[in-house]
Amino acid sequence: MAGPLSSSDEKKRTVAYLYDADIGSYYYGQNHPMKPQRMRMAHELILSYELYSKMEVYEPHRALPAEIEEFHSPDYVDFLSKVTPEYAKGDWLNHMRNFGVGDDCPIFEGLFEFQASCSGASIDAAYLLNRGHADIAINWSGGLHHAKKSEASGFCYLNDIVLGILELLKYHARVMYIDIDIHHGDGVEEAFFSTSRVLTVSFHKFGDFFPGTGDVTDVGAGEGKFHSLNVPLSDGMDDASFEGLFKPIIAMCIQRFRPGAIVLQCGADSLTQDRLGKFNLTVKGHAECVKFVRAFNIPLMVLGGGGYTIRNVARCWAFETGTCLGVEESMPTAIPVNDYIEYYAPNYELHLDADPTFENLNTPQTLDKLRIRALEHLREMEHVPGVGFSQCPGDFFDRDTAAHDKDDRRMYTVGWEGGGRSIQHQQQKLGGEVVQTRICEPGVLGDLESPAPGLRRKKQNQTEFYDEEEDEF
Repeated sequence: MAGPLSSSDEKKRTVAYLYDADIGSYYYGQNHPMKPQRMRMAHELILSYELYSKMEVYEPHRALPAEIEEFHSPDYVDFLSKVTPEYAKGDWLNHMRNFGVGDDCPIFEGLFEFQASCSGASIDAAYLLNRGHADIAINWSGGLHHAKKSEASGFCYLNDIVLGILELLKYHARVMYIDIDIHHGDGVEEAFFSTSRVLTVSFHKFGDFFPGTGDVTDVGAGEGKFHSLNVPLSDGMDDASFEGLFKPIIAMCIQRFRPGAIVLQCGADSLTQDRLGKFNLTVKGHAECVKFVRAFNIPLMVLGGGGYTIRNVARCWAFETGTCLGVEESMPTAIPVNDYIEYYAPNYELHLDADPTFENLNTPQTLDKLRIRALEHLREMEHVPGVGFSQCPGDFFDRDTAAHDKDDRRMYTVGWEGGGRSIQHQQQKLGGEVVQTRICEPGVLGDLESPAPGLRRKKQNQTEFYDEEEDEF
C-alpha cells in the first residue's frame, strides 16, 4: 500500500460529488463572462459519460449566515442577503461601492442563494472528508478564490474555499491549498497569510493582469512566513512547461508541509482558447495536475473556479471528474449525446489541441529560475510545523436540526433513497451550541458513523433535462 508521501496511484478512492440542480439557473447578466450554466453543462457530461454512478452523489445545503460569518463580516453578509436588483440604487449604491459590488460583481436575481449554495457545497465537501466518508470530494460550483472578508472581487462574492478550509482545520493540523486558475488566488492567500496551518500555492499569470498580486516576494507574514508560495507566469504556458514546474514544486510542498488534507482549485481559464485566459494548456495537461495530487492519497477537495469558454470548462471538469475516479483513460474521445451536444461542434470531441501559433513567453531559463526559487522558498519553511489542539470544534450548521425544518427539507433531508436507512449523527447540544463529542488528535480523520448528516444522497440513476440554452460569447 502506498505510503503517505507516495505518488503511487494504485488505491481506489471513494469520491463524493456535490451538485445543486438549481446551480446552472442563475444569470450574472447580458455580456457578463461568468456563466453558471457551465456547471450544468459539466454535470450533463458527467451524466452522459456515466461517471455519476461511480460516485457518492450529494445535494449540498445552502450555507447559513452563521457559517458564512466564520470568515466574512456580518455587515457584508447582511448586505448580500438583502440586496436585490430593484434595490441596487439610491442609498444602496454607497453600500455597493463599499463592498466591491458593481460592474464585475453585479447584483442579480438570486445572488445570495447562488453564492450560499457554492459555499455550502464546499463546507459539506470538507465535512465528508473530515469524517472519512470520502477520499475525494468534488464541488465544481466552488473555487471562488477572489472574495475578501468584506468585499466582492473578480466575479466572487463569498469565498467558499476559505470556508471549506476552515471546516477542514477542525480535524487537520495542516491544510494545503493549490490553485491552477490563471488568476492569482488572492482571497485565499490573504485569509491565511499569517498562519502556519495553511500553505497556499498559486500558479498564475502575473503582470498587467487581474488581480495584479502574487509575486514571488509575497511569502506570508508572522507565523505564516514562507507559507504563501507564488509561481508567477507569462502568456502561452503549455502542458510541458506547466508540468515541469507543478510536479517538483508540489511534491516538495507535500514533503515539507505534510498536510492532513489538500484543496485543489481547478480554474479552467488556464486552458487554451479561454475568453479571458492567456495560457495554452490542454484538458489533459490541466487534468495531469489533478492526477498528480490524487496520487498522494491525501484527503482531497477538488473545486472549480474560473473558465469563460463554457464548452471547454465542461470538457475539462468532466474529464477531471473521471481523473478523480481513475477512469479518465477509458472515457471515449467522442462526446456522448446530451442536451448540450451542439455546443461541442464541429468535432464533438472531449479533448482540445493546444494552439500551435500561441507563443510560450515562459523561456526554459525563466522556468528554471522559478523552480529553483520555489524550492529554496520551501526549504525556508518550518518542516512539519507544530500545532497544538485536541478537541474537534462543533459544526456551525446543525444538519440534524435542519433536516426537520419544513422550509429547508429539500436541501437538508438525510436519507438513503432506495431502501436504505438514515443514521443520525452523534452530537450533544450544550447551551444551544452543537459540539462534537469526539476528541481527536491533529491530522486524524473522524470515525463518526453518519454518512453525511444534512446531505441528501441522490439516486445513482437520476437524470435531469434542461431546456434552456444560453448563447456562449
